[in-house]
Amino acid sequence: MPSLLILDDQDINRRVYAKLAETVSPGARIDSFGDPQSAFDWLGAHQPDVIITDYRMPGMDGAEFTRSVRAMPHGIDVPIVVITAYNDRRFRLDALDAGATDFLLSPVDHAEFGARIRNLIALNLHRKILRNQAKALERELADSERSRQRLLHDSREALAQVIDTLPALISATGPDGRCVFANAHLAASLGHAPGDIIGHDMALLLGERGPRSADADRLVFQYGTAVANHEEEFPDREGRTRVFLTAKAPLRDAAGDVVAVLTSSVDITERKAAENRLRHLAHHDSLTDLPNRFSLTERLPRTRARADDQRLALHFIDLDRFKTVNDVFGHQVGDGVLRAIARRLLAVVREGDVVARLGGDEFAIVQADIAGPEEAAQLAERVAETVSRPFLIEGREVVVGSSIGIALSPQDGVSAEELLRRADLAMYQAKADRTGAYRFFDAGMDVLARRLMVLEADIRSGLSRGEFVLLYQPQLSLHTGRINGVEALVRWRQPDGNLIEPRDFLPLAEETGLIRPLGAWVLAEACRQAALWNPPGAPCFRVAVNISPLQLRGVDLIRLVQATLAETGLDPRCLDLEVTESAVIRDAEEVSRVLAQLRDIGLTISVDDFGTGYSALSYVKHLPLDRLKIDRSFVEGLKPANADAAIIAAIVTLGRNLRLEIAAEGVETEAQMRELAALGCDIVQGYHIGRPMTPKALAALIANHPNAAPYAQAVSAAAK
Repeated sequence: MPSLLILDDQDINRRVYAKLAETVSPGARIDSFGDPQSAFDWLGAHQPDVIITDYRMPGMDGAEFTRSVRAMPHGIDVPIVVITAYNDRRFRLDALDAGATDFLLSPVDHAEFGARIRNLIALNLHRKILRNQAKALERELADSERSRQRLLHDSREALAQVIDTLPALISATGPDGRCVFANAHLAASLGHAPGDIIGHDMALLLGERGPRSADADRLVFQYGTAVANHEEEFPDREGRTRVFLTAKAPLRDAAGDVVAVLTSSVDITERKAAENRLRHLAHHDSLTDLPNRFSLTERLPRTRARADDQRLALHFIDLDRFKTVNDVFGHQVGDGVLRAIARRLLAVVREGDVVARLGGDEFAIVQADIAGPEEAAQLAERVAETVSRPFLIEGREVVVGSSIGIALSPQDGVSAEELLRRADLAMYQAKADRTGAYRFFDAGMDVLARRLMVLEADIRSGLSRGEFVLLYQPQLSLHTGRINGVEALVRWRQPDGNLIEPRDFLPLAEETGLIRPLGAWVLAEACRQAALWNPPGAPCFRVAVNISPLQLRGVDLIRLVQATLAETGLDPRCLDLEVTESAVIRDAEEVSRVLAQLRDIGLTISVDDFGTGYSALSYVKHLPLDRLKIDRSFVEGLKPANADAAIIAAIVTLGRNLRLEIAAEGVETEAQMRELAALGCDIVQGYHIGRPMTPKALAALIANHPNAAPYAQAVSAAAK
């Protein structure tokens, strides 16, 4: 029965592979080991038919293990299968270079596992038969010269029958270079019958590859050892180039003398194609077929080595408004834009420059051998111009922009990592400036990056030290003239007493993920304060809390809201969650599901900054909403009968048809408030009604506000 060795540091993997192996060959001997050393100890006294090993193991990976097995006396030709994860392309190549016979992707497909292991067991069985026949030949040669000749002939005939069944090119060559035997597969590849080859010079039969084969045969006869597997390329009878894995081993007589060289060549053309494809995928972006980040970091040092006394520029290109394209038109159109941009970038660079896609909507260009910064600036301008031209993708006209950061070598750095980081910093500065398409790196950007790192650390410590506070901006009902709610707005009170505005820390909190713990604190604090404003029996005084897009995409938002309401005792009807329009339209289906569950709890849902998104009207009718908040940009320039008034009137009409409240923010004058009232808005918010303020200041404002009686008592009591 066949013998299988399984090596994997994970016990569950060993059990799974053992179970699969039992189904392939019932009754087979299966020995499993959790570490390479135990496997080597066992291999010292045993020879398995197939070895199955994991690539990723502590101490010694699959490639090192394979190389060590090949160095063992009986490990030169035992089939070795290396199991790698789907994304371990380089590791698979390392394993194959070390001498692995084949590989499987983890988690393994059971059917593929069975087929490959079954074939390898069969192949090794044929090899054993071949070795046994050779040993039998050696024993019979010891009897007598006449017996040796007869048995040699018989054994060769038997051996020829065996090897004729193998899917490989197999032959044996004597010391004079003439063919001792050949299997049918080899003979057919040469266009002869097997009997016509025996006794002929193998070097002449093999043509162009004959001299190389003869040289290797001489090494086997000279040293009496096998030649390690090596790859060869040669055409088949139809002229197609095929790749073969060739091995040469000595055949000995009873006295131990080498009497022939056994050559076997297995066709690995398909496997090599798969390897080449893996190698290509490891170095190229699958969408655009451009070099990827890994390839770029490999090429940059080589570019520097070729042009050590020359300058190069690394352009880091980030697309502007691309996320909006994906949100509005879908990823299929977005992918089309990325492919089109790749083609345009290739068209504007010189031969020898490298265009790469770093991931997402980021590209890079390595501009080699430049005369100076002016040449880099000229390329950046060409890139910005070609990217900004409209794209026609699937019948849709799409326009994007670009922000380009440029790092020069050697003055800005030499290593790939350093140049990429500094070009990235320059790109962010170009995006922040909004004054041009590109920026060169300068030392001040490193200082800014360090400041952002410090700011991120300060936000973390500020959360732990309780430095964040909430202010509340009042909201006025235009129907009753009463302040009937507030919006909770976060501020950061630093140790020196200064209040930091949200625009100075919220973008970084969003980028780093700190918005989640900060948002959770804001929700909890706002609900705690709202519970004080809403004692049992009092009219509902609503508190609005902004939810970031990152929170909205999280799976824990619903549980967070439920837990916060339960902990603070706030009536859900007094909580209004505000989500931005861009977050709503980014994934309308998923957002609708989350908002519906939140609304089922009893709270209200508002869309903030309404009117600034793309095609929002096609989404809003499908969403579970209670209120639309008109963006302040429409209120700033509001005058009777102007364009802003027309837009607001359209939003009000939409809200009425969908039975939604309409709120407007950014109201700073009495004229704006009167015009909004005339247009039919329900609620207004802005400096004209009140700035963001503490609960105590809010109590004083409401106490002195006309028609404030329904809320004054509750708000005043809570402020104490």
